[in-house]
Amino acid sequence: MQIRTVRRLAAAVAWGALAVATVGCGQGATATSSTGAAAPATYAGIPDLPEALAADGTTIVVGDPRAKTAVRLYEDLRCPVVLDFESTGAKAILAKTFGRQVRTEYTFASFKDVRLGGDGSKRAVNALRAALDGQKFAEYHAVLIGNQTAVEKSGGFTTERLLALAEQVPGLRGEAFDTAVSTMKYQDFVTASQAAYQRTGDDPMGPGTPAVVINSKMVPEEFWESLFEEQLTEDLLNIARMDPVGWQNYHA
Repeated sequence: MQIRTVRRLAAAVAWGALAVATVGCGQGATATSSTGAAAPATYAGIPDLPEALAADGTTIVVGDPRAKTAVRLYEDLRCPVVLDFESTGAKAILAKTFGRQVRTEYTFASFKDVRLGGDGSKRAVNALRAALDGQKFAEYHAVLIGNQTAVEKSGGFTTERLLALAEQVPGLRGEAFDTAVSTMKYQDFVTASQAAYQRTGDDPMGPGTPAVVINSKMVPEEFWESLFEEQLTEDLLNIARMDPVGWQNYHA
């Protein structure tokens, strides 16, 4: 592996160079958010970015399907640490997705509804699946992330709010989308996505969110905080691309 880059990443974490939380959202964890998140990454204005539902029925894929680097993101839309991630390190993933070097695969959890009450995470996941039908998933995902701050403890995204936010995505609103959002058309997708999340990693309740897998390898715990720094996230992506064997075999 690229030893200098690995040492740099490890040093950034060990020396506290990243002013972020060390804990994400999970059934057994208390979410911590300390970046004072800036604006999240946005897909607006990027034409012809492919979007598709993978064969497993729970993964939404954004980007060139031929891209050699695959980044899988596990997110709960009510998790404030997901907002921190989308406002920092996710921008590096987004840039490489736009450049067709990376395809981004999303698996959505909805456990925050169980912990905090309400059904906003489930409704948001259903609405994202409905947006995929119109090839508007990426733009709508960016809008929901950008308007997440007030919903973590308030019951989450309501039907009315999801429809109102959809107005920010040109061409998304319409009878099919509105009906899918209002009736929870994709409830089965929501349930299956949460189950897929829970099957990931060693914890039977899931890895917590955000969690990031690069080319089938979960980002090691000692590099987790690096995901909240755009340059360090880019370094991780470059390691996985330039030294795939080293990346797969890496252990602390």
